[in-house]
Amino acid sequence: MTEVQTFQFEQYELTCSAKASDNGRFEPLLVITKRVWPTRARTIAVRRGSHPSFEGAIAAARAQGLEWVANYG
Repeated sequence: MTEVQTFQFEQYELTCSAKASDNGRFEPLLVITKRVWPTRARTIAVRRGSHPSFEGAIAAARAQGLEWVANYG
């Protein structure tokens, strides 16, 4: 099961999701898309780590997405 939350920040849309792993924990996933041309979506490698809750994994993905936009956006 994969859950998704989308956030908008500056000119970017951050699609954060969390995938349930076999051990009952959650792995964060992150895709960043620029909202203006060119709008190529980029899957960002999120730091490894198992989070005990869906919310924790989403927060980790969002924090790394904001960091990516600040550094590379």
